[in-house]
Amino acid sequence: MPPEALGLPMTADMASPWRQALLRLGAVWLALFLAFAPDWLAMMRQWWNSSTYNHIVLIPAILAWLVSLRIDELRRLVPQPWAPGLLVVGGGILLWVLGNFAGFSLVKQAGAVFALQGSVAALLGFRVTLGLLFPLAYMAFLVPFGDELVPALQMITAALTIALVKLSGIAASVDGVFIDTPAGLFEVAEACSGVKFLVAMIALGVLVANVCFRNWRRRLLFMALCVIAPILANGVRAWGTIFAAQYVGAEKAGGFDHIVYGWFFFAIVIAAVLGASWRFFDRAVDDPMIDGAAIAVRPVPGWLQGPRLDAALAIGLCGGLILGGQLWVRAASAMLAPMPAQIALPTVAGWARVDYAPAVPWQPRASGADHRLIGRYADGQGRRVDVFLALYPDQREGREASGFGEGALPEDSEWSWNSAGPAVAGGKADLLRARGRFERLTQTYYRNGELLTGSALKLKLATIADRLMLRREPTVLLILSTELAGDHDPADTLDRFRSATGPLGPWMDRIAAVR
Repeated sequence: MPPEALGLPMTADMASPWRQALLRLGAVWLALFLAFAPDWLAMMRQWWNSSTYNHIVLIPAILAWLVSLRIDELRRLVPQPWAPGLLVVGGGILLWVLGNFAGFSLVKQAGAVFALQGSVAALLGFRVTLGLLFPLAYMAFLVPFGDELVPALQMITAALTIALVKLSGIAASVDGVFIDTPAGLFEVAEACSGVKFLVAMIALGVLVANVCFRNWRRRLLFMALCVIAPILANGVRAWGTIFAAQYVGAEKAGGFDHIVYGWFFFAIVIAAVLGASWRFFDRAVDDPMIDGAAIAVRPVPGWLQGPRLDAALAIGLCGGLILGGQLWVRAASAMLAPMPAQIALPTVAGWARVDYAPAVPWQPRASGADHRLIGRYADGQGRRVDVFLALYPDQREGREASGFGEGALPEDSEWSWNSAGPAVAGGKADLLRARGRFERLTQTYYRNGELLTGSALKLKLATIADRLMLRREPTVLLILSTELAGDHDPADTLDRFRSATGPLGPWMDRIAAVR
């Protein structure tokens, strides 16, 4: 894009060949933005609407600033097309294609950003890419990531909090992410996991490590501090809320916590981290970020140079890669597995169908499925199992069986994730809790072709393989669940039910009428 768009000065020595090179890059970036517009719009909505990603709104301005710090040294370099850079563009588009095939927004968005990074290498060349290496790498923070860390951070926060609570002399017990104290039951919910501050702190830490440090050992130590400090601080914050609740009540402590957490506490943590690191900064204020003269004369191995590439051909090849990715996705998206007119829960030996009447309403979400079933079975000893099954003709954006908010724990319900359940072969177990005292064990299974798994990643890989081979395979989601009540062990109850159904994969196939 033109340097004026970045707020950079345009000088006579940049007019040729920089002006033409930047205009070509701007044209390719415009094509990439238009081709991946839905993904960029989805990212921007997350930046604006999700508090976890509000900090990303600042990243474009930071990128422009990082380029401006290097502009004087970049003038020493001559931009020229670089054939190997097209491999990076193609890799980004392939990543976007695979994300589409799997219905995986994070991968699609990463591919869209990666293609932008690759186009800089393809159109401005290897040496300019070296000069812009950090700003290009920092573009990765445009992708909203971090939600995947929430369950692990919840458990870490709960472990830190219960240790501090006990050290402070408060009688307490922990069950997963729930902490029971004399002042009440506290949940380390997703919003309390600390993920939003950890992600923002990592982005800040990477920036400071590059701008303020030269020594790699110091950079790594500073980054370790930027990861550890917010995690520990979040545990202290959660402990402080519970400690205060013992004296002022849970409601007042929780309200105060939101104010402190949002405005003061972590601002103090950021200041403390930067203050403790300040004396170790080893980059002078007037120290250039790159050495353009050294980059200009740096030898480039022959295998890395690649063939000479005409600018017009480079733009044409970029356009061809973009068009090829779009057509590939359209062709694969037209492949839908045939669906039966209707499906029904079958008879299970030793178990009878009974009215579905949960103690707390529980309805798994499968918003993109063509068919959904839910029902309850009971055996002669009073054991009860709830069965939810959903059938999908394919997996794409908006209809992923393993998508966020889908499955056993839908958003905006009374149920919360408590902890992982006992391991189960071929599935994923979770213990849920509602209203502080009702518990439910769930086991989630995905079926695609011959695959039976509880792993969302394995399902996405199977979906990608289907799309690559243009196979039409349906996906079946099965959730077995039981309420924790009476003397029956919930894991044993579900084991007995699975034994009665026979192998789960073929049983799911028969219900869905796909085999």
